[in-house]
Amino acid sequence: MEGRPAAPAPYRATRLWNEITKYFRAGMPLRKHRQHFKKHGSCFTASEAVDWLHEVLRNNSNFGPEVTRQQTVQLLRKFLKNHVIEDIKGRWGTENLEDNGALYRFPSTSPVKPLPSSCPPKENLENFSRDKERLFKLPHLPRTTLKKHDLLQSLENLENANPDIIEENKEDALHRKEISQEYVQETWRNIILIHLQTILGLPSLEEVLQPSQIVPEYVIYNMTNTSKHGVVILQDKSEDLPHWVLSAMKCLAYWPRNNDMSQPTYSGFERDVFRTVADYFLSLPEPLLTFEYYELFVNILDLLQPHLERIAVEALQICCLLLPPPNRRKIQLLMRMISRLSENVDMPRLHDAMGTRSLMIQTFSRCVLCCAEEVDLDELLSTRLVSFLMDHQQEIFKVPTYLQVAVRNHIEYMKMAQCKYPTEEICAILPTYSYCKQITPQEFEEQKVSTSQAAVAELLENIIKDKKLSVKDKKKKLKQFQKEYPLIYQNRFPTTENEAVLFENKPTIKQPMLSLRKPRFRSLRY
Repeated sequence: MEGRPAAPAPYRATRLWNEITKYFRAGMPLRKHRQHFKKHGSCFTASEAVDWLHEVLRNNSNFGPEVTRQQTVQLLRKFLKNHVIEDIKGRWGTENLEDNGALYRFPSTSPVKPLPSSCPPKENLENFSRDKERLFKLPHLPRTTLKKHDLLQSLENLENANPDIIEENKEDALHRKEISQEYVQETWRNIILIHLQTILGLPSLEEVLQPSQIVPEYVIYNMTNTSKHGVVILQDKSEDLPHWVLSAMKCLAYWPRNNDMSQPTYSGFERDVFRTVADYFLSLPEPLLTFEYYELFVNILDLLQPHLERIAVEALQICCLLLPPPNRRKIQLLMRMISRLSENVDMPRLHDAMGTRSLMIQTFSRCVLCCAEEVDLDELLSTRLVSFLMDHQQEIFKVPTYLQVAVRNHIEYMKMAQCKYPTEEICAILPTYSYCKQITPQEFEEQKVSTSQAAVAELLENIIKDKKLSVKDKKKKLKQFQKEYPLIYQNRFPTTENEAVLFENKPTIKQPMLSLRKPRFRSLRY
């Protein structure tokens, strides 16, 4: 007996929406709050709603523990827009909700949406709701708009169209237009830009990445031509690492269980092998992440914080897909090797005064990321990135399949629309993944400056607190920093006395454990 067919995506999505809203209304704790010297009963703050709903979503099998707090805020914004909640003055219909102490309440009306009927998909095309603010127009696209159901979507979970329930008749097939290769490539570009802009939280990518810098052929190749371990396989072997470099890297990565090096070893052999690998990568004419994407990867440095770790991994996943396949393969193999080396307790010391992990980062940072124009802080920025790449290389170089799903679904929507409107121009809506409040260019510039300054200030603190640096090296790096960022340096060290305190090394005088001095007795006479 055959099982029941899966429900159409809009039906499942609406049902899930109704379940969440009902559960939220039934379970969200309500209490009295005071605001502006006035008491409000049966309400909650936005932060309280985020706390409660975030925990619910993390424990829900439809979402799972990977739901972020920001995604929860996005869902609450959808609640406000669809009148699931309203502010304390009864206002709703916008997405102006932040994770703060603003007060909200439940309206008296029901937030439940009617479930769509099981009608043929061609008729369902007319039932997708339009969101004009999210319209992403593509070149050579038609004017009739496909309407997409307004629904919570996370970065990882996209709605899947159900092509099995679409029956195309012969007349439609005759009028059906082929999707051009140029259109498919443009779809890849736009979906990648949407995802990156969402992950990085930027209102625009103009200063970070241009559409022309996204080569769809590279992305598709990097996603499809891989080994069972996910490493890119090159068809043109002349672009690959030389055989002797691969052998040396394998020798180090699997030390001492290497089978590639049959020659007898000698004292210091592993250091010579390591130097062979290092010399090759340091002699490359361009860093592995390329000069072209320097600004893109530097912008991700702001995300390399413990509470933003998962977002940083997602951003690097996409950015590393943009690399030319030879570059992606080289950096994959390099990160795998240095990650293994830093964790290998059997590896003899490769440097007299430096640990293996520090040696890996210091040696290869400049061949991974650097600017075409020499910048004094290149080394500090690149070491931070290489450290993160090394620790998360398995996750970062996984293929993000949700990009393929997004492109495939968009193309399917286009094909369905062309069947229904064979003689008309179609304008399709690309999927959107965030609901951000638009800000003015001035606000964006102010936020960009403040964010960049905070990241640079954090970098200064890392230099100050680095106990592994000698006094000489620390003074040198601080001098470089002062030259590049004099205002931030002056804020940290307003006077020369503040700077001198950092390098004070006064000996600590211990108090004697036992005093041998004779006690003085005061006379009782006045």
